[in-house]
Amino acid sequence: MKETIRDQFTRHFGNEGQMYASAGRINLIGEHTDYNGGFVFPGAIDKVIMAEIKPNGTDKVRVYSVDINEYAEFGLEEADAPSQQWARYIFGVCREIIKRGGEVKGFDAVFAGNVPLGAGLSSSAALESCFAFAFNDMFNANKIDKFELALIGQSTEHNYCGVNCGIMDQFASVFGKAGNLMRLDCRSLEHEYYPFNPEGYRLVLLDSKVKHELVDSPYNKRRASCEHVASVIGVETLRDASMDDLEKVKDQISAEDYNRAKYVIEEKQRVLDVCDALQRGDYDTVGDRMYKTHEGMSKLYEVSCVELDYLNDIAKECGVTGSRIMGGGFGGCTINLVKDDLYDKFIETAKAKFAEKYGHEPQVYDVVISDGARKID
Repeated sequence: MKETIRDQFTRHFGNEGQMYASAGRINLIGEHTDYNGGFVFPGAIDKVIMAEIKPNGTDKVRVYSVDINEYAEFGLEEADAPSQQWARYIFGVCREIIKRGGEVKGFDAVFAGNVPLGAGLSSSAALESCFAFAFNDMFNANKIDKFELALIGQSTEHNYCGVNCGIMDQFASVFGKAGNLMRLDCRSLEHEYYPFNPEGYRLVLLDSKVKHELVDSPYNKRRASCEHVASVIGVETLRDASMDDLEKVKDQISAEDYNRAKYVIEEKQRVLDVCDALQRGDYDTVGDRMYKTHEGMSKLYEVSCVELDYLNDIAKECGVTGSRIMGGGFGGCTINLVKDDLYDKFIETAKAKFAEKYGHEPQVYDVVISDGARKID
């Protein structure tokens, strides 16, 4: 990929620039907890967006995307927003840095990536973090702190791309550290690294290649359920609620709201259980909590789908240590913690059974926990 980018940069812009990269992410456990003030447990992975960038001495940005073979050119004023959606991510990062008092000047760039699109690995956050890190290094002498870089990516989504996302994806892309997962407290924004080097195990994603189109806004409806239950209990978010609190108000809320809140309260504890288990090297407990998360997302939060439930069932039948839906739901991937000696049989079985039932094989992505945003020599 590096050679391809360099070749295209020379072809489009002449002399060499500086190379930067930032990673996609997985989340081992902790789904739909971020907007409830809870914990998430992400890590950066060995799938990246990579860019070659060089100041061009003008007030114009010229960018070429290798993967979709498109070129964009735009200025750095608010009125200069490009029409291409992919270019708006880069434009948004420029504008968010400028709005915060930072500096971005005209530049040329070529980028490409191997973060799978639509698989729930946050390719957009990787793109934002790659360029935010680069602009900090290139134009701002690295004076912008890393958390601000993550917030710049999040604000880009909100203000230029129409996605009201949380902070987890950009946080993982910026702060990722090889061999470590990170527990992020979504209320205080404090984070802690946890070593993740599971000897004898592999992390693998099975992408169902399914994304169900939804008529309404299920995320907003679930968030509203959680906020309603929190208000009935009398707490700011479900982060501060216990199962005892929930049981006391059970007759004051709908069965649906009860189920949504039950999932979130139990998931909050599962993240903490996994943190403790990793410190002990207890991967059986990690796997057990992954399966319980999947069951909760499927039965209580109702954000799974039949294809993902089927992949989870196959994992269980094959003796996989842990498996669950990863991401917001209604399609995408399962994340699986698999013993080395079961790996080949599991992949073979999952491909065959899924193809027989749904007409296509799931895409397999082995992932290694890696570094986040960085400069490449």
